[in-house]
Amino acid sequence: MKKILCMLIALAMVLALCACGQSAAPAAEEKKTFIMGIDPEYPPFSYLGDDGNYSGFDVEICQAVCDSLGWELKIFGVNWDEKLVQLDAKECDCVWSGMTILDSMKEAGYVISAPYYDNTQVLVVKSDSGFTSSADLAGKIVAVQLGTSGEALLNGDLADLASSFSSVLTCDSFLKCFTELEGGAVDAVFVDLPVAASYVAGKDNLAIIDENLGAEQYGIAFRSSDAELCAQVEAAVAELVANGTYAEIASKPEYAEIVNNLIFLGD
Repeated sequence: MKKILCMLIALAMVLALCACGQSAAPAAEEKKTFIMGIDPEYPPFSYLGDDGNYSGFDVEICQAVCDSLGWELKIFGVNWDEKLVQLDAKECDCVWSGMTILDSMKEAGYVISAPYYDNTQVLVVKSDSGFTSSADLAGKIVAVQLGTSGEALLNGDLADLASSFSSVLTCDSFLKCFTELEGGAVDAVFVDLPVAASYVAGKDNLAIIDENLGAEQYGIAFRSSDAELCAQVEAAVAELVANGTYAEIASKPEYAEIVNNLIFLGD
């Protein structure tokens, strides 16, 4: 009996040592998750595709960045009017979705990447409206998306133009702006050129007025404490430009409307 007891004790000690050895083994390094904050209704830069997955130029570039850095990409659809609040709340690691670089963001301490796209604001009207310039919209109703640079322009540098309209209707998405236009509730939509071009393509009932109303540039916003993260992303984008991946993505037919204004393809 003593012999059996000794054998059991010895076996228990061996098993305990094995368990200790297993627990002491180094754990596999956890993959970093990078959360990209986007406007999910902003083609061709970011949108929810017919297959239920997020797509768009910014999304594809971010995915390529994450692949290069060995990160896992997670997409977070922000409320565009609350995008910086959600960034501060750490619901996402950046806002990267055709976001206009504003001095007010820099003054508030946000880290902004180098610009990657030259944009302008335009007016979209019904094709049979007879409107050919912003002056023609005096006394008319114009829609604009909340939280956009377009709204900021109408409240700032283009306040005189805005005051010539009978009213400015703000919507929480540009799609709602266009719905109001096509339904006859408003006479025009004030919106970014690439979004206008993407939406109007193939629609005979809508047209873009040939008048650029505000030059601006797109960038990526990070929290004030994330300058190093911004630098990592910028370095990865630079690598994509250098190895041709950036140009390959930009050459897709769905990005034909924006390719000429991509700054990194300008050289």
